[in-house]
Amino acid sequence: MAALASTTLTAQAALDVTGPPTTTDPSHYTDQPADPTQALADLLTSTPANEASMELPNGAVMENKRIVNIENVIQRDALYPYNYPTNGLPSPLFGAQAYTQKLLMFEEFGPEKLDPAVAAGTLPFPRPVSGLAPELDAQVSRSGPAGADLDAFLKQAGISPFPQRESNTSLQNPWKPDVELFLGRFLTDPPAEGRPPGEGWAHQRWNEFYPQNYFKTVQAGARMNGGLRDNKQLHGYKVGEFGPGGLYYNTANNANPAFNGTTKGIGIRIHPAMPLQDHKSIWTFDGTLPPKLLMARYGQPMLMRHYNALPIDPQANAGFGLHTISTHEHNGHSPAESDGFANAFFFPGQFYDYRWPLQLAGYDSINTTATDPRASFPCAPGETLWVNDANPGLKNCVNGKINIRGDWRETMSTHWFHDHMLDFTAQNVYKGNAVMMNYYSGLDRGNEAINDGVNLRFPSGSGMPWGNRDYDVNLVIGDKAWDQTGQLWFNPFNTDGFIGDQLLTNWQYKPVLDVRARKYRFRILNGSVSRYLALSLVQEVKGSSGEMPGPAGSGVSYNRVPFHMIANDGNILEHAVPFDGTMDLDANGNASEHKGSLPTQAIAERYDIVVDFSKFKAGDKLYFVNTMHHDTGIVAKRKVPLADILSERYKAVITPDKKSWDKGDPAVGKFLQLAVQAYTGIDQSMNPAEYEPAKGIKPAGKKMIPLWLDRNNPTQMAALQNARYRTFDFGRSSGTDLDPWTVKTDGGVSYFADPRRISAAPQLKNGPTDAGFAADGTTEVWRITSGGGWSHPVHIHFEEGIILDRNGNAPPEWEKWSRKDVYRVGGDPESGGSLTIALHFREFAGTYVEHCHNTQHEDNAMLLRWDIEHPGQFQVMPTPLPTWDGVEYAPSVGIPTFRTGSGTMAVH
Repeated sequence: MAALASTTLTAQAALDVTGPPTTTDPSHYTDQPADPTQALADLLTSTPANEASMELPNGAVMENKRIVNIENVIQRDALYPYNYPTNGLPSPLFGAQAYTQKLLMFEEFGPEKLDPAVAAGTLPFPRPVSGLAPELDAQVSRSGPAGADLDAFLKQAGISPFPQRESNTSLQNPWKPDVELFLGRFLTDPPAEGRPPGEGWAHQRWNEFYPQNYFKTVQAGARMNGGLRDNKQLHGYKVGEFGPGGLYYNTANNANPAFNGTTKGIGIRIHPAMPLQDHKSIWTFDGTLPPKLLMARYGQPMLMRHYNALPIDPQANAGFGLHTISTHEHNGHSPAESDGFANAFFFPGQFYDYRWPLQLAGYDSINTTATDPRASFPCAPGETLWVNDANPGLKNCVNGKINIRGDWRETMSTHWFHDHMLDFTAQNVYKGNAVMMNYYSGLDRGNEAINDGVNLRFPSGSGMPWGNRDYDVNLVIGDKAWDQTGQLWFNPFNTDGFIGDQLLTNWQYKPVLDVRARKYRFRILNGSVSRYLALSLVQEVKGSSGEMPGPAGSGVSYNRVPFHMIANDGNILEHAVPFDGTMDLDANGNASEHKGSLPTQAIAERYDIVVDFSKFKAGDKLYFVNTMHHDTGIVAKRKVPLADILSERYKAVITPDKKSWDKGDPAVGKFLQLAVQAYTGIDQSMNPAEYEPAKGIKPAGKKMIPLWLDRNNPTQMAALQNARYRTFDFGRSSGTDLDPWTVKTDGGVSYFADPRRISAAPQLKNGPTDAGFAADGTTEVWRITSGGGWSHPVHIHFEEGIILDRNGNAPPEWEKWSRKDVYRVGGDPESGGSLTIALHFREFAGTYVEHCHNTQHEDNAMLLRWDIEHPGQFQVMPTPLPTWDGVEYAPSVGIPTFRTGSGTMAVH
């Protein structure tokens, strides 16, 4: 097999290391006990695996994970009929008015070429300093680096130390003196890199997937944006709607030219009328807003150096969140060392190098000669890409693309990455540790004008060869709450789930997005902690001619606005699903209910939709509306009829004592305005109606990306009968007060989370392959169940699955044509108690997790570990235990069925 052997991409090929670590390696594998009963029982009383992240001065260790939140103040004790936010007072608006601020468009990280010849800057990672709020704190241990110092550090050319295959343990954490002063003890060679050491956590197939691009970012407390990334935007504020005269050239306030072509001066405020956020209240990438976006291309491996600049004191968190982090690229086809394993966290002062290969799944078994143009890298003239095909080497850009290896049916589009710290994912993500990621490919290249028979021509623009975002908009929607001083607030003590009382878009209270009268693509992420969404799109109409009346005396009515879903969980659908009232999408006998209304969207699910604004005129106003009512974080109770919301028959109000909401859920209703502007260009994007599924006697249209499994193919379904079968039941059997949520695997014992326990271990069929090799990979069937009225969005890392059945029936249209990575199961009406999925496992090995993405459930402790093992592996991989002094390893133990499952699908 050929593989890349040097940073120049031109040296002779050499094989990567693929065997297990040697016995002298700190990450060496250990034997699975012949009878694991005692080892599994011992884990129930073992010291928490993340205990070192909560170390206090003078040798003190926190009693449990709740103590981190000691500064949190429950805003009230009395329970009211409508408890929003969860056990908190209503969030004050400080006079903020709806639809008076401009929506912040995502700001690109702007990766650059990884070149060892570039002389790296000499400024070290800045240490925390004392200073004034809101950006700093009087105590160094409760503060962070100065914003100007962070900008100066991140602006430097190059990267130092240069990335390497194994974790860098030769350099010390530059914050060592400050950490020692806080802890009251000396540290012995605390490493600068937080990645676990040794071969077991080295970057798999490092030479073959050597990172060609990289970017640096820092997790930091809220601060003013200094315009750090202005010159890293692909559009450069010069092209299309981001250029002069475009809708998005001004980034924050059309009335203030200081924001023309720059994000400099944008502070972290939920609305301009509200206070600036304190650095302990919000922790974002770069410490700034707008929210960040990674633009990546298939076939071009990328490295993210993620620095941790959070406070050294674990309780310097405004009452929620933990200063140790682990970054999960949800749901990249990434090796385990870069997946964001919940117990591979790193500390303040450290960095972690995440290397994402960005290769199509099936790389080792399908299209290994890279001859299928549908598997391709979008490019500009003059660009090259290293491809390991039959003649490995640099390939030139020809007709806008370069062919790559892998299965084009596995192409993904809309992702995000976020924190995955064990027991603190909800708190850290809620505080701001979340960004979005767009994958670009020959199929989804972000240039609607290129008509080469491969490009699907989704709405985007055409000013650049790829990655146009003029008409391709990322939206992260999530509920939040803030205290009476305006600072972000969260209740970490409610283990059923946290429900906020305000629904924000891109961190903003009821903003306005200007749109042209043409087709748009919206990439919608539910970024909540526990809240499910159900979104509708409506047009406001003057007078009473609309199909739904507005509030009495308002002089307006509303029409539902149809659209098409083109992707689900980042995976482009086989057919574009029409939400126009013409199809009974879930076979319940009511087609009309789906006009202009998306299905339930659980936490972490992404829905990509195409909306055609060409039938509207300049000045028209449309609104996204949330119709999903919650009482608590346990389960989404019901959808409120859209007509009741628009007429305000359903409308939450604050009680006279201002201590509670009454008469409904305040996050139900309109939350984002779309203001139509004139369009004089030519819309060259695809017509999604041409790709619709069969409608009664109307045959199915063209396919976008077909599934790798056809449920109507008897041969394929028969082959699944021999697949290994596993079951996972999500509930609260055998839970404790501290860890109430559990997962039962293969009908065995219900366990709460422990990263040292392995619940499943599929094994790869083969390792790296030469061009020309063909195989099927490992296929398994997993069944996910839940009872008791709970609702759980279950997320399986690494691989997408195809839903075979939901509650024994065919899945609805929006799931029938999709590969998924979040699977709703449980008490809400659109989920039900069980579903069965088929999964492939290929290319990479290591340690992953499966969990409920109601992250309050995940943190308390509805998460399990599963591994992908190398071909023929018989020992198990150890568990990293990070500390301030470096990462140690503990033995792991598999449950009795971790390799066998509960048999095959045929016996179930």
